[in-house]
Amino acid sequence: MASTSEKATSLSSSCCASAEIRDSTPSSAADQSPAAVDRVIGERPSNLTRPVESLPESPTVTSSAVAKGVSMPWKTRTSHPLDPLSATEIKVAVATVRAAGATPEERDSMRFIEVVLVEPEKHVIAMADAYFFPPFQPSLLPRVKGRPVIPSKLPPRQARLIVYSKKSNETSIWVVEFLEIHATTRGGHHRGKVISSKVIPDVQPPMDAVEYAECEAVVKDYPPFREAMKRRGIEDMDLVMVDAWCVGYHSEADAPRRRLAKPLIFCRTESDCPMENGYARPVEGIHVLVDMQNMVLIEFEDKKFVPLPPADPLRNYTPGETRGGVDRSDVKPLLIIQPEGPSFRVKGHYVEWQKWSFRIGFTPREGLVIHSVAYVDGSRGHRSVAQRLSFVEMVVPYGDPNEPHYRKNAFDAGEDGLGKNAHSLKKGCDCLGYIKYFDSHFTNFTGGVETIENCVCLHEEDHGMLWKHQDWRTGLAEVRRSRRLTVSFICTVANYEYGFYWHFYQDGKIEAEVRLTGILSVGALLPGEVRKYGTTIAPGLYAPVHQHFFVARMDMAVDCKPGEALNQVVELNIKVEEPGKDNVHNNAFYAEEKVLKSELQAMRDCSPLTARHWIVRNTRTVNRTGQLTGYKLVPGSNCLPLAGPEAKFLRRAAFLKHNLWVTPYAHNEMFPGGEFPNQNPRAGEGLGSWVKQNRSLEEADVVLWYVFGLTHIPRLEDWPVMPVEHLGFMLMPHGFFNCSPAVDVPPNTHESDIKETNGVVAKPVQNGLIAKL
Repeated sequence: MASTSEKATSLSSSCCASAEIRDSTPSSAADQSPAAVDRVIGERPSNLTRPVESLPESPTVTSSAVAKGVSMPWKTRTSHPLDPLSATEIKVAVATVRAAGATPEERDSMRFIEVVLVEPEKHVIAMADAYFFPPFQPSLLPRVKGRPVIPSKLPPRQARLIVYSKKSNETSIWVVEFLEIHATTRGGHHRGKVISSKVIPDVQPPMDAVEYAECEAVVKDYPPFREAMKRRGIEDMDLVMVDAWCVGYHSEADAPRRRLAKPLIFCRTESDCPMENGYARPVEGIHVLVDMQNMVLIEFEDKKFVPLPPADPLRNYTPGETRGGVDRSDVKPLLIIQPEGPSFRVKGHYVEWQKWSFRIGFTPREGLVIHSVAYVDGSRGHRSVAQRLSFVEMVVPYGDPNEPHYRKNAFDAGEDGLGKNAHSLKKGCDCLGYIKYFDSHFTNFTGGVETIENCVCLHEEDHGMLWKHQDWRTGLAEVRRSRRLTVSFICTVANYEYGFYWHFYQDGKIEAEVRLTGILSVGALLPGEVRKYGTTIAPGLYAPVHQHFFVARMDMAVDCKPGEALNQVVELNIKVEEPGKDNVHNNAFYAEEKVLKSELQAMRDCSPLTARHWIVRNTRTVNRTGQLTGYKLVPGSNCLPLAGPEAKFLRRAAFLKHNLWVTPYAHNEMFPGGEFPNQNPRAGEGLGSWVKQNRSLEEADVVLWYVFGLTHIPRLEDWPVMPVEHLGFMLMPHGFFNCSPAVDVPPNTHESDIKETNGVVAKPVQNGLIAKL
């Protein structure tokens, strides 16, 4: 993902009224003054970034010399070690791996599932943030005899590639180091070096969109399938939709020695509506198994004839009469304007806003990643909160035991990739106001580079009232409105849409939110049939009950410098005091703390009856009252799997058995179901096996794995589109600040709300008079 050149769009009265910020770097010579640069991007103007190439390796420089502008010993680097891979880097990585193939046949059979940045160790990130990239933070590095150790250069960036061989059905992992990359427009050359490669046995990598398209074409071209569709009255194959779902793992027949898919079939009507909802007509009774390696049908059976649901005029979601309704005509324009522009500042992938700072990353699997979250706290400077925040997996198990629904338990991150299915937001109303967009770059199946423009949205939102108090004696009141900074992306996985959001608040809170919308995955019914495992939502159509689970991985670093392992996790529960001398009025209750000392002890579930929450504390840093500083995880609404303990999908998703898991940081422990959950025959791989080491957490570099979800019992009102469902959790300061940062929020300077007086719409003006509009 990379920023592109600056481009601003004018405000309009449409639902997409917004201004777009494409890059904050000044573009004209007049804007190149240090003051202008400092104002726009928030970096230190000046001589701190003058490159000096001749100084010796690992020199030391005093802090006073730094303050006076002594030249620094490094070459200018354009890419921070955490910046996502550029399109050029992806091309270099693919070309390097392809060139390493032993034969032309091997090279031709390579399919590129994923090319992603190898994120460096934390000490490398600390080096970069200390002296190579603004805002420079020398305090992040260790000091020798009171002087900071300044490295001469950063290590080269690396890419990690997952490669699938169509010829051998093998999956391999490659690591490529970038030796030298110059822009092709400058006539430069590109070089990469293979650092390592290994074949991973007994796995299947995620499916790709190219495979889905090929699978649909193969199924629709299969003569017995065409005959089966004719029996259902369909001869036009252009109306047929084939969604290639992964088979999961239910028996040895699903073992990864073959790359398999069991498609779901749907069919549009004769409608000429280009946005017709084809998911409204599921094709029941046809069993198809596809060998995705060789793209051939290996099993086909027309098991049971179920008529296609009738064409329902309420099936569509497009405007007006095409969906059997009339659009509302009484909605007036609602404009989001910021006359002086946004309050955030962006340089590359580095963001500053209201004392918050962080870096934006993006991967094909996780989508949005938030790095190096810190809060500027007066004289205490940048205080670290978290090293890395992301959504690493999601699972959607269905509760209908009938074919084909019992197999519907998608791992949408591990089997498909949330990032690779992200939207371009430039044409939607997904964000309003002044917006900074970030593009993302991916490899496609054959090794080319594809770009999703405007993939990530960064913008400010009004969020109601932050705080208020009125003194009843004087009648005087103080009130502040809340504003939050939102970073988000939206992806589509088959019929469902998922929006992923990280909200940063002025009072030090961080909120993680998932919004679910899109179209239900439905089944067809025989005339007069009713299913107990779902809701009838239209004639001949029902939606099964199901659950959605998401896993947030939070590499915490509360008040820690890189490399420090000084955090612990404490669980708090409300306890009711026993009747007796300490509770003579029977009204007493209190919060009881318990340190989670090991991984097995830290396998925990939510408990709303005891207001259970968890605090990540720094074991060495205290606030003004002498308490350890911390951030607490406050659960939102949540659930656990409703399937039985022997459910097949729980073999691959053992991490769903608890809402909270805690592990000490390990560089290779990233995905709770293991890296390759597709057709995975190994029970409990990933988080379920890591915690069996029962490593100590009493003072550690802790990683929180929070599992949250909802149980969806479909309603009639969820058809043809499901209104957004919200779920998530909060990370809140707990003794982290000496007092609430919200105290520092100034009163709003914008005008008061519009008022209506004697039928005349008016608003207050600065001199206190009423001006008619």
